Amino acid sequence: MKELIEKIGAEFEAFKTDAELQSEKSNKAAGMRARKASLSLEKLMKEFRKLSMEETNKK
Repeated sequence: MKELIEKIGAEFEAFKTDAELQSEKSNKAAGMRARKASLSLEKLMKEFRKLSMEETNKK
């Protein structure tokens, strides 16, 4: 679980950096990277939710 949280944090930082570049400097490539990172974040968040529910149900 801790590993997953670290992956989410790293992916969010990449997303944030690229999203800022797109909005501040109209960098089209950064926008594409930000959109890709958002899809990756979506998958990671779904995985987190699944693991979180499993952990909750164990107790």
